This record gives sequence, C-alpha cells and structure tokens, in this order.
Amino acid sequence: MAKVPVQFTLNGSEKAEFVESGTTLLNALRDKIGDTSPKGGCHQGTCGACSVIIDGELRLSCLTLAETCNGADIRTTAGLAEGGVLHPLQRAFLDAFATQCGFCTPGMIMAAKVLLDRTPDPSREDVVEALSGNICRCTGYEPIIQAVLLAARANSQNAA
Repeated sequence: MAKVPVQFTLNGSEKAEFVESGTTLLNALRDKIGDTSPKGGCHQGTCGACSVIIDGELRLSCLTLAETCNGADIRTTAGLAEGGVLHPLQRAFLDAFATQCGFCTPGMIMAAKVLLDRTPDPSREDVVEALSGNICRCTGYEPIIQAVLLAARANSQNAA
C-alpha cells in the first residue's frame, strides 16, 4: 500500500503523518497520533461513537478517510478541556450522571458541541435531533439530554 502524507490541525496542534491510502481518520487518530478519545464502535457509521468535528461539521471518523482531511481543523473530546478545566459539556455530563460505560460519551459530546455552537439555547427537541445519530446502550438517553440542556443553561448564565 502506498503511504500518503496528511497534515491537519488536531485540537489546536499541527499534525503531520504518513498513512496508508484508505486509512480511516479514526484509525489515524488512534493508532498513529495517539488520540484515543474517538471510539470505534460499529465501524460502519451507525453508532456515532467515533464522531469528531472537522472544520466545524460533525463527522464520523470511521467513515472519513484520513487523506481527505489534509489541511482540516479537527476537534476531538481530548481537546475540549482547557488548562485542566473541563469544557462545560464535559462537566455537565458528569454532573447529570450522563455516562455509564462511557463508550458513547465522546460522540455524544461532540454532537452536542456542534448543536450548542449553532443553537446556544436549544429546545429538548433540538437536543434529541442533534443526538439522533448516536447510540447509547446504557443510559436510556434521558440523562444525556438533560446534560446537554444543563450545559446550555450554564453557557447562557456565563454569557449574561
């Protein structure tokens, strides 16, 4: 297999790697770069555990070829905390007990981040729609929905 050079920004840091043509972004992030925050759930694009933000858009890293990300800005949950302080979404997931096994959590948080970036004061229906591409087998979804709404309230109070 031919190696392909790929350069992108990951969580604010420049990254450059050679990957085999056809390597998924999920595998490049986890195996080459060491960012294990995106999880490989189904590897078919149906569970959302591998969700990352690429140039402001929510994407499934298991279906995205690493070589198509050349020059992209990529965010994962590993890059949300700043200076040892959790991002409001991460804090809300803890406070609302929205994680059980935690496997779906990175994808849920990334989907919620895209929602809150676009809709700072979402309705419950907005949250349900935004998370609809993510599967959780543990929580029953209600704590996750409540965590996103909690983060939105916290953000609006901080903005006031």
